[in-house]
Amino acid sequence: MSTILHLEWTIIPKHPPRPILACSGCGGPKPFRSSRRIRLNANGKRLDAWLIYKCTTCDATWNRPVFERQSVRSLDPTLLDALQMSAPDFVARLEFDADALRTKAIRIEESEEFEVRRQALCDRADWRRIRIALALPFPAGVRLDRLLAAELGLSRSRLQKLFEAGEIMVEPVRKDALKRGIRDGTTIMLNLRDEAERISVGGRAMGG
Repeated sequence: MSTILHLEWTIIPKHPPRPILACSGCGGPKPFRSSRRIRLNANGKRLDAWLIYKCTTCDATWNRPVFERQSVRSLDPTLLDALQMSAPDFVARLEFDADALRTKAIRIEESEEFEVRRQALCDRADWRRIRIALALPFPAGVRLDRLLAAELGLSRSRLQKLFEAGEIMVEPVRKDALKRGIRDGTTIMLNLRDEAERISVGGRAMGG
């Protein structure tokens, strides 16, 4: 019989990454924020699309390419509708694509503010271990040890000691798993020997 408390944490970053760009208005590198608006430009049967960003200081704009010189006929009608309406879900996927943004910017600023939505997948009154599965609809710029410290009420040094003792196990398995950024599908198993600590951590893990 399983004595594992199965939880899923969905991690929602509160702010998308901001590119640091050379601002023509300010005359130096500045952070830019997304306007959440798509701009389209038709050139014959070809279409350009950009996500518009604005300097946080002077409101100078930067057109982040979505695509250029794309044949209108080749576009899926659903995609075309999303572009024309600046559909929030579509725009959010672009905003949170940090890897693509890094190719265009001097560097990027990733927010470490996030919301954690908890769901018990298997809630047992007699649980002895805790398994947490992470779900990330969008990439989040936060390390695993910082997430666990904030949500479980344990210091990062305590987390490291528990990890080294095998009381915290992370998949995918890596020696520096706690120091890596969180990823969709990461799982954490906690098998805490100290009963008081286990009860406290379990309560925090469930959102209590």
